[in-house]
Parts: sequence; structure tokens; C-alpha cells
Amino acid sequence: MGAATKIVAIIGAGPVGLAAAAHALERGLDPIVLEAGPEAGHAVRQWRHVRMFSPWKFNIDEAALRLLAGSGWNTPDPQAYPTGGDLIAHYIEPLATRTPLKDCIKTSARVTAISRTGFDKVKSKGREAAPFEIRYRNGKGPEKLRADAVIDASGTWFSPNPAGANGLPAIGEPELTKRIAYGMPDVLGGADRNRNRYANKTVAVLGAGHSAIGTLIDLVRLKDEVAGKTVIWLLRGDSPQKAFGGGANDQLPARGELGVTFARLVGSGRLQVETGFGVTHITETDGRLRIGAGSSRCGRHVVVDELIVSTGFRPDLSMLSELRLGLDPALDCPTTLAPLIDPNEHSCGTVRPHGARELAHPEAGFYIAGMKAYGRAPTFLALTGYEQVRSIIADIAGDKEAAARVELVLPETGVCSGAPVTEAEGWCGGSATSDAVACCVSAEPQKAKVSSCCG
Repeated sequence: MGAATKIVAIIGAGPVGLAAAAHALERGLDPIVLEAGPEAGHAVRQWRHVRMFSPWKFNIDEAALRLLAGSGWNTPDPQAYPTGGDLIAHYIEPLATRTPLKDCIKTSARVTAISRTGFDKVKSKGREAAPFEIRYRNGKGPEKLRADAVIDASGTWFSPNPAGANGLPAIGEPELTKRIAYGMPDVLGGADRNRNRYANKTVAVLGAGHSAIGTLIDLVRLKDEVAGKTVIWLLRGDSPQKAFGGGANDQLPARGELGVTFARLVGSGRLQVETGFGVTHITETDGRLRIGAGSSRCGRHVVVDELIVSTGFRPDLSMLSELRLGLDPALDCPTTLAPLIDPNEHSCGTVRPHGARELAHPEAGFYIAGMKAYGRAPTFLALTGYEQVRSIIADIAGDKEAAARVELVLPETGVCSGAPVTEAEGWCGGSATSDAVACCVSAEPQKAKVSSCCG
């Protein structure tokens, strides 16, 4: 008798999890995909209104493509830029429902814990030979399955960073979550609840990444359409310049154009800019939100109707507490990967090619892949995740040569440390400044002053 087929448990049926399953099938492994949502791509469906920076050619995995080729699937234009909704309709749903992967996916299966059968985290002798035990809930009560290897590709979308500048929720934030949105809500979404929620309101957006920028642009558009009130950009840093991106230097033109558009918007004075605004507390006063920076008695504040927190995401590691992980203490990503993606050191889109070796943990047979592998670091592309899982699956299948043969070329952002942001400077003449409100003065902050050449 031959050896039994290895079972690979894959957590998450997003693009990277499905790619892992496609590679596993090609390698003769037995993938089981556990998706917490009711359908594949549940997290992507939360941002289906957002257009991606990367064209189709960067968003389709090679093994998935080979599976789809036999299903009568029509390849999208490789140069076109999909929205999240396009990604679902033209890639994720066909892959999950029209290929052999349809028999590998368990939806509404939320993983709650992973361990080794018969071993807690402390016990070592014989540990590597023991199968993994995965506990999950599917609406019928607790279930479990055993697997020879586990790939956690559950992402970070449902674990947003809080508003507090110290990494903790701001004082009062947990009690006011009904008035706070996280990530990138669809503020232009027709006449639905979101559009009504933000129309004719004073809205603040906290954050300096692509989600914050895109949301601010949409809010200004909404303001123009409905003659709305004020849009406020709350920026923790002292200069908005970094948010303008690489402009023409960005090898993803759509990402560069977003920064250029935003730089012009800031320069036009059509939104209020509050720099150096580290949120410390949020309170409700007369039906509005008072967002403070500094102590509750002595500091700056703004008063708004709604707050959108677009400060990135972090991995939820709670289900992994009985596994032996090797994580960087700052980024919560695999230790070997941390120096390659540390935003304190650089913000380029390129990283050294990496795969199973960099993503391995002390727990043999366990890997974190996709956005969750980057921990708290930003700027992740699907192409990175596809190469990660190709290498990981090769390693699980015993093909060490293929696992080590990692080749990955990513488009650059043009915004490395120390690099001049020439396009943004050219249009805006330097960074915007903000008049701070004097300590303990109750007046709302004044509108940001912008260099005259911006107007």
C-alpha cells in the first residue's frame, strides 16, 4: 500500500486560500478549505465597491488559472483593473463553484482553535508526528478535523486597528462603535444606508493609507453631489506628503494616480486637514462625536457626526494560541520576513522573494500566508500571496527544490525611504500645515492652511 494522501487544512477561501487549494490539488494533496463566511471571498465582498490598484494580470494565480481553463471560463482583460466585485464575479466565484475546488470548501465554518492531537503547546517529544486538530463552528455546533499540515490564509480584514494612536482603542471608542466605521465603507453606495449615513454630515477620516485616501476622495465627491458639510482628514503624522504616493514613479499607475488626485484635492482646500492628530479619546456630546488628541481636558479636538477609521489591520492570533509560533515582536509576522517588510525601514512595494522557508514556524507543518503573513505591515499584493502558497504547497508535498525556487517581481511604489515625492511636491509645493487649537480652548480646529501654489 502507498502512503496516505496528505490532508492540508486551509483557513480562508479568499484569493490566496483558493490558490493554495489549487496548488494542493495539482500536487496530489487533499485540501480542505474552511471559510468563516457563507460564501467564498467573504472578506472581498466587504470591499466590492473598491477598484484595485493592480490589473487582472497580477490577481490571478497560475494553478487557479489552469483549473479554470477546463471550466469554460473567459479570461478577463489582463490590463483591466477589477473592483472587488469584479474579482468575486469573474474569478473567486467561478473558481469556488465551477472547478474541483467546489468539493473542497466548507463555508460557514469558523475556525476557533488549532492544536496537535494529544499535545498541548508545552509537550515536545513526538510532536511533529502528531496530526493537527482544527476546531471550527458551522452553525450545527462545534466540529473538528485532522490534517497533516495547516495554512492560515484567513487575512486581517475583520481585525481592523483601533483609532487610538497607541495601538489601543481610544478611551470611549468601544462604547461608540455604532457611530464609527472601519476600513473603507461604500460612502457613495446609491441610496442605501451608507450614502444616507454620510450625506450632509460632517465626517472625519483617520488614517494615511490608500483606504483613507480613497474614502476621503469619495466623501468630497458626495459632499459636492449633495451640497454636504465638512470633510476632515485626521492625520497622525506631521505631513500629508507621504500619503500622496509615488505619482508617475509608481509602477502601478492606478495607485500613482490616486495619490496625484489626492494631492490636488488637499491643495484645493476642499477638505480640512488636521496633522499631528493622535486620537486619545472619543465622547458623544449632543448627539455628535467629539474626537480628542491629547488629554481629555487639555488638547485639540474636532466635533463630527461620523468617524471612519482607516488605520490598517492586524492579525487575529487567538485561534493559534496552542501552536508554537515564531513571530516578530513588532509586526506579528514571521520573524525572517519582518526585515523585508518593516514599514519603519521602507515603504517600497518590492520585497526579496520569499516562500516556505521565510514563512515557516517552529510548529512544523504550519504556515501563515497571504495578508495575515504580513502581520501589521501594509502594502500587500495578491501576487505575493500566490507565490507564497505555491512554495508552501511544494514544501508540504516534499519538493524542497521547488519550494526554495522562489521568484517574485512586484511593481514598485516609487515611495522608498528618503526618496523625493516629486509629483506631489510639484503639484502641492510642500506639505499642508494645520493651525492647532490652543490647549484647553473649546473652539473647533480651523481649516488647514495650504501653500499658496496649491490653489
